[in-house]
Amino acid sequence: MATKLTGREIQLVARPRGLPTPADFRRATVEVREPAADEVVVRNLFMSVDPYMRGRMNEGRSYVPPFRVGEALDGASVGEVLASRSPALSVGDLVVSGRGGWREYHVASASAYERITRSVEPLSIHLGALGMPGLTAYVGLLDLAKPKAGETVFVSGAAGAVGGMVGQLAKIAGCRVVGSAGSPEKAEGVVRELGFDAAFDYRQEPPKPALERLCPEGVDVYFDNVGGEHLEAALAAMKPFGRIVACGAISAYNATSPAPGPRNLPLVIGKRLTIQGFIVSDHLDRTGAFRADVGRWLAEGKVKSRETVVNGLDQAPAAFISMLQGGNVGKMVVKLA
Repeated sequence: MATKLTGREIQLVARPRGLPTPADFRRATVEVREPAADEVVVRNLFMSVDPYMRGRMNEGRSYVPPFRVGEALDGASVGEVLASRSPALSVGDLVVSGRGGWREYHVASASAYERITRSVEPLSIHLGALGMPGLTAYVGLLDLAKPKAGETVFVSGAAGAVGGMVGQLAKIAGCRVVGSAGSPEKAEGVVRELGFDAAFDYRQEPPKPALERLCPEGVDVYFDNVGGEHLEAALAAMKPFGRIVACGAISAYNATSPAPGPRNLPLVIGKRLTIQGFIVSDHLDRTGAFRADVGRWLAEGKVKSRETVVNGLDQAPAAFISMLQGGNVGKMVVKLA
């Protein structure tokens, strides 16, 4: 780079207790260093905010290292190569990274990026339907739950990035799909736009009576993005030998004390249920098949991508907090340029 470049980034300044607040974050302007051998400088165009990031704001060991107080956060991003000292990537290439977000510029090894093209638009789709949320839905439903045509699938958080994809994949598999969402408009949207057979607003109708009404013969597969009351209701509704895929528990992410477990957990025994937790990073070998299948289904109109776009790096903390409170429809992304 001919002249010194500076860029803005969002840093974590305090570990949140409960729901994060704007005071837990700060914007800082930093100097963008020159790339070393085999490195590139990327100007970010879009960045992702995701529920798993809330866990990384806490101290303690987990499957992903925690964010460090006083340093920039990170996450998935889509950007354009601004400078390169690697033969693998050239200036002007469009790339996606799992760790480049929460900043305007990112410097890292070229191996940390994957080249993409404009064959699918918008580019932010690589953070949603063709990104980590899409792969999560694909692996969790098709590989782990293994739905069969004619079965009933219940999806919590159906209006979110993962839940909405799960429901659409279940319909492709020939299933009846019921979802929960956090408003009447969201519930209506997953039926009208995503093809769910039914949905309910859990803020107006608790999950247990809703499932009794909508799934009187029971549920074969429950894809859990919420936990808590939803999991307890699903356990009551499951058919014998049903399968539960535990993907997330966003209802507990901001809890300041441990939430009690489902009171009806012994139903797992009598109903001979299978509960499978998973982390998508354990299944990256499925990325090729996922992109081929979902890319084809997007082109054919069998899968739709929905997203909520917030403009500007300064709005990233607010977008993250809003996402934790259900303020998004589909994938929440921040547009940086």
